[in-house]
Amino acid sequence: MVKKAVLILSLMFCFANADVYEKNCVTCHKQLPVSIDKYFYKYLLIYSSERDMKNAIISYLKYPAQETSVMSDAFISRFGIKKKSKLSEYELKEAVDVYWQKYKVFGKLK
Repeated sequence: MVKKAVLILSLMFCFANADVYEKNCVTCHKQLPVSIDKYFYKYLLIYSSERDMKNAIISYLKYPAQETSVMSDAFISRFGIKKKSKLSEYELKEAVDVYWQKYKVFGKLK
């Protein structure tokens, strides 16, 4: 019974976190010509570790600047720099965790 309750709570937690990601990240990125997974791979190429990548994304979302963007100058000239995120620190971390889980390649490559 306890295992079942823990499983249900875990699933609810995952869905709640995915909701922050879906509502606050995916919604806006759907409007851009570059799919959201492409940003992930650009960050991964530059930062390579989970910790460094997550920290870089969170830092950029809190303090967006051309100098810290992983996008090309041409992309930024055309679409600009995103506005500072209004999400709380907790929500940012949760959204980035969902993003990492969705697109990570570690453990999926054979």
